[in-house]
Amino acid sequence: METTFAALVAYGVYGLVGGLALVALLGMQGSAALPPAGTQAMPMGPEHGAAIVGGAATIVVLWIAIRMARRDFSEYLALNWPTRDEVMAALMIAIMVWIGQIVVLSLTPSTAPSTSPPSLFVGLGELLILFVALCVVAPIVEEFTFRGFIFRGWSESFVGPTATIVLTAAIWAACHTQYGWWGRSWIFLAGLALGQLRRRGNSTWLTVIVHSGMNFFFFLTIRAV
Repeated sequence: METTFAALVAYGVYGLVGGLALVALLGMQGSAALPPAGTQAMPMGPEHGAAIVGGAATIVVLWIAIRMARRDFSEYLALNWPTRDEVMAALMIAIMVWIGQIVVLSLTPSTAPSTSPPSLFVGLGELLILFVALCVVAPIVEEFTFRGFIFRGWSESFVGPTATIVLTAAIWAACHTQYGWWGRSWIFLAGLALGQLRRRGNSTWLTVIVHSGMNFFFFLTIRAV
């Protein structure tokens, strides 16, 4: 229950801080309000910049929760650096998951308005922000939360490691509301693979690397629409 409560608080802080950061960034660009739903996509710079700020706040919440439990942050989240062989094997898994993800998502339309700009990327700055948000911040925040914090708490409870892998994969997939059910089903399978890697390797950094690799491959396929 404590793990679940802390995770919910972290999720709420992410939404609150990220939302406030988005409003502030849009205000700095001269936008008085968020665009209505279903209209032209939001600019990539503010949107992903806000995600970076929200992600940093989430890590702070996790750190506070772990320290309040008188546990070491790195030890609790299993921030153990994997071996080279583990990294290479994990990246091969990332490539296979990425290929499958691209095939599945290409067959399923998104259920949310596109976050891509209506033309080519406006500038290198926005592209860099997107890269940092997608390939650095998102893998760290999501893996620290799901395969690190939640996995540690739930797997050591009556839930057990196997059920924890399934539950965290399901919740992680459900959070990706920008995709349809087929897309989220594939994300769920990726979550199962990440959970198994976390369990076998006892390393959340390993799942961060795989997650980052999958997102990087996806980043390379992004096209303006």
